Amino acid sequence: MKTKPLSNLRKWLSISAMLLLTINICAQKYPFQNSELSSEERAKDLISRLTLEEKAALMCDQSDPIPRFGIMRFNWWSEALHGYANTDNVTVFPEPVGMAASFNELLVYDIFNAVSDEARAKYNEARQKGEENKRFLSLSVWTPNVNIFRDPRWGRGQETYGEDPYLTSKMGVAVVKGLQGPDDAKYRKLLACAKHYAVHSGPEWSRHELNLNNVDPRELYETYLPTFKALVQESDVRQVMCAYQRLDDEPCCGNTRLLQRILRDEWGYKYLVVSDCGAVTDFFTTHKVSSDAVHASAKAVLAGTDVECVWENYPFKNLPEAVERGLIKEDDINTSLLRVLIGRFDLGEMDDDAIVPWSKISPSILNNDKHRQIALEMAQQSMTLLQNKNNVLPLSKSAEKIAVIGPNADDEPMLWGNYNGTPVRTITILDGIKTKISENSIVYDKACDLVEDKITQSYFGKCSFEGKKGFKATYWNTPDRSGDVVTVTRIENPMKLTTAGQHEFASGVKLEGFSAKYETEYTPEESQEIVFKGGATGYFELIVNGESLAQYNNWRTIPSRIPFKVEAGTKYKIEILYAQKNNWQANIEFNFGKEVDVDYTNLINKLKGVDVVVFVGGLSTLLEGEEMPVNYPGFKGGDRTNIELPSVQRICLKALKAAGKKVVFVNCSGSAIGFAPETESCDAILQAWYGGESGGQAVADVLFGDYNPSGKLPVSFYKDSEKLGDFEDYSMKGRTYRYTTDVLFPFGYGLSYTKFEIGKASLSKTKIAANETVKLTVPVTNSGKHAGTEVVQVYVRKVNDIDGPLKTLRGYERLTIKPGKSQKSVIKLPASSFEFYDWGQRKMAVTPGEYEIFYGNSSDEKDLKAVKITIN
Repeated sequence: MKTKPLSNLRKWLSISAMLLLTINICAQKYPFQNSELSSEERAKDLISRLTLEEKAALMCDQSDPIPRFGIMRFNWWSEALHGYANTDNVTVFPEPVGMAASFNELLVYDIFNAVSDEARAKYNEARQKGEENKRFLSLSVWTPNVNIFRDPRWGRGQETYGEDPYLTSKMGVAVVKGLQGPDDAKYRKLLACAKHYAVHSGPEWSRHELNLNNVDPRELYETYLPTFKALVQESDVRQVMCAYQRLDDEPCCGNTRLLQRILRDEWGYKYLVVSDCGAVTDFFTTHKVSSDAVHASAKAVLAGTDVECVWENYPFKNLPEAVERGLIKEDDINTSLLRVLIGRFDLGEMDDDAIVPWSKISPSILNNDKHRQIALEMAQQSMTLLQNKNNVLPLSKSAEKIAVIGPNADDEPMLWGNYNGTPVRTITILDGIKTKISENSIVYDKACDLVEDKITQSYFGKCSFEGKKGFKATYWNTPDRSGDVVTVTRIENPMKLTTAGQHEFASGVKLEGFSAKYETEYTPEESQEIVFKGGATGYFELIVNGESLAQYNNWRTIPSRIPFKVEAGTKYKIEILYAQKNNWQANIEFNFGKEVDVDYTNLINKLKGVDVVVFVGGLSTLLEGEEMPVNYPGFKGGDRTNIELPSVQRICLKALKAAGKKVVFVNCSGSAIGFAPETESCDAILQAWYGGESGGQAVADVLFGDYNPSGKLPVSFYKDSEKLGDFEDYSMKGRTYRYTTDVLFPFGYGLSYTKFEIGKASLSKTKIAANETVKLTVPVTNSGKHAGTEVVQVYVRKVNDIDGPLKTLRGYERLTIKPGKSQKSVIKLPASSFEFYDWGQRKMAVTPGEYEIFYGNSSDEKDLKAVKITIN
């Protein structure tokens, strides 16, 4: 009897399956290659087979491959602050401080679920192309930054979720869950990282030397630690990054109190700790607590640091010598390495892609319609209206003329913030406004610079070399200008080159590992002072007549200003040496010329017949950010020395007001500005943060009434810099809404185009036990004419708590209500809502007594009502 064809097929499939299983078993020579085992079992087996040198190498952020075991190179350093950073064609969402203004952690989760999808897509694409696992293209992302934005001068505050521990915790937990994927998944989508642990918020200029030896225990546990505790216990975050500075004489990455007693013993954290980049090197170079790299590496690992990041020359590569000298035991190294390898096995990066679902995410998901829509929604929800005199907003779409001016009006990179990727497209604020009214109705002028009160008249067109106009550009496909020249070209206009979007600097020049020399000669017609303005991502050196005027190797482009005196008739040879290094995206900008004063007479004349002026100014990440070589007046090393709006913009706004214009000020910044004078010179103030790729559309939607603003300040806006205190003093006295009411615009504040009335709240109980949850019900009515969203906020204070915070956020809810309608906000307050530091127990605790519960729509006393509750 013949076998049926279907039976033959089944038999063939059965035999094939057995053969595949046999092949798979044969391929799995060692237990660590068996995906059926737990990550811990696999890690322990692999550790038992490694040499001490291999172990040390695996604890470096750029981990070497181990070919004999089929282990690939692995990189721990990628970024995903508000999109997958340092890569192209990704979705760029608003900067985190702007996201915090939404008070919407559900949308934050959606954003970082999208970010993790895009990260996997870029990683998968690179793997398929056979590209090496390198920095900024990995499955480990050092996000989120959950430090407390305690001082508005800190340049990196824009990376945080504001000044409040509760809001930051809610946002941070959502970020981690979105990045790492579902808790019940076999593999993590990415490994997120809570940074910078702990007590870290500037200043940038002293972070490598700063010793914080007077931090109050109460402020430590109530202000600086809650966010990290929440991420450890509520989001299962897989990495914690230790900070640069010292806390009580010990560097954070060598601090056993932080990394052992608190992080592991008190909170139960069981995953890995990574150092901030170069933090272990600081042990023996700036902190001077270790004598050399050998002692520093041993100190860091014994304290609990498992992965070291450094630009070059890893101290951790000295761990074998530290073992030989008895400074550390190999078992101590095994303990750290176990956590490192568990992380890698949890990602599935050592397993066959066929069994890792995340490996199927394709590049088609990058910047898709859904992700673009989420980016727009968050940008809209981040918009925070601070002032609206005489309801000047929303603007009319039928206006004959509207002026759009200011240094940020048509600036794409400003909207991207820092630690960003490069989006497929960006809608500037000018672009957004053009979608609302006819382009013929718009008068545009940059008007002034962000900070400089002069304009540069370019002399770029007056230089030449070897008889040809402009700069001669020579390129090599090596990082040190060695080997054969690839190509020689001419540059005749102010230099602005980038590899963003996979653009070559010139035909045939690689995107990485290349170098260049730019040469020209300039003979001035008169003796005067000129300025060289330029910057680069990579190695940059400016040489004039053989003298080096500037030299650095930077990981982002920070424009600098270099004054230089020239003599009439003297020939000056100008050379620029450039090299792309360290896997950074390559960028270079350069121009030179004469500076002339800004004159607003022509601007005012240009605006004749214009009634409303939209001035788009503020700051940008060219001025505020991480450890930057920028020292304009009011700025130092990426931080600010004062919080006032740069004077050139302030003067421009006054000139516009004096000319009788209605001034709508759109402020773009990642931090609070001292707006006291602007409340007089401006009719409306809209805080727009750094809105991401769709930020310009969101601004326009709000300005013209297509979106009713609902953003609330996640940081206090002070009147000026007068009472800010010592930047390096980490005492919370006088800082944030929790310890001062002397502010211009308070935490939680934000206007709407409609009016909300907060009714009298009721408690489910007025007396509770220390472990009970209570419900607060707050009626809210939209008594205005427009639909809108209100954020109901709940704050708690213990009565007669002398040294505690004035109030502290413990709950909130977004309510979208139609005009004339009412809703009830029901906010649960668990026992932890009443937890404060107890000096008697020297720990956080819920203690008996009377508590005040404040509720309203900002932290300002006039916007709050109160009820009391007793804990038995």
